Amino acid sequence: MLSHPDFAGKLHLAFTGGRLERESGKRRDAGWCAALEADDNSRVYVMAGEHVVLKKSPTLADPLFSFAEIAAFGTTEECVLLGLDEGSARFAVNIDKRLTDELKGRGLLVIDLRSVVIQGLVLGTHLSALAAAKALLLWHARHRFCSVCGSATGLTEGGWRRDCHACGAQHFPRTDPVVIMLAHDGERCLLGRQPHFMQGMWSCLAGFIEPGENIEEAVRREIQEEAGVRCGRVRYLGSQPWPFPMSLMIGCHVEALSTRLTIDRTELEDVRWFARAEAAAMLDRCHPDGLTTPPPWAIAHHIIRAWLEGGDAGE
Repeated sequence: MLSHPDFAGKLHLAFTGGRLERESGKRRDAGWCAALEADDNSRVYVMAGEHVVLKKSPTLADPLFSFAEIAAFGTTEECVLLGLDEGSARFAVNIDKRLTDELKGRGLLVIDLRSVVIQGLVLGTHLSALAAAKALLLWHARHRFCSVCGSATGLTEGGWRRDCHACGAQHFPRTDPVVIMLAHDGERCLLGRQPHFMQGMWSCLAGFIEPGENIEEAVRREIQEEAGVRCGRVRYLGSQPWPFPMSLMIGCHVEALSTRLTIDRTELEDVRWFARAEAAAMLDRCHPDGLTTPPPWAIAHHIIRAWLEGGDAGE
């Protein structure tokens, strides 16, 4: 598989560019983690299920709380150590989502992470930490019991592991790898629509990598299954954490060896080929029929743009 070394370096994708030092060695020390939790300089990102809790502001909202402020919310669920930001600890906690109305009554903003990005509500430097907080806390919520023996598990290593005290099994957070790719035949590219997309939006096809597959095999299989198109050469471009719920989007270009479409309507609403000029108009929001592609904070936007700008070798 060929790679594109300049792709990721040019972009400022949402949820990337995190500056936290994760301190994977030190977080094994429970005493060190407890000392950081007691430090007045430590700050916390607050999640309420799928939503982020923010302090309203005339300009950008503030996603950071002190532990003293969080104590006023009542009982919290898991508390995890995300890492250090210039020496100050950053934690994340999950609170009961049933408290949402109460928090709003206190003047706080409770909103889903996707809307935080779309509306530009916080500094971009917070998005990587918020993505980690959302994904990690969701993993904890779904793994309270051991998958080996069924006994209750406990949080350890600052929240980056759960241990079963009954059978000794150790459980680690997961990230689901997803390929997201643009198939092309040189002058046309293949885009699809899912039923939940906003009206007029088309994007790259995507799918989870299955056990026993590498990236190239997953790219070719997904295009074949969803659109009936056989593909050959795969070129890796870059990746983006995608906390919906806990995925890593692996961006690729792939050469189409056939063009006839057989659409899997159980997966997609529609799939079609787009000429370069039409794809460019969609990307730049000037298509005569109002068709669009995903916005610049999503990797799909840049996968399409890279193809239009001749970013794939051989084009």
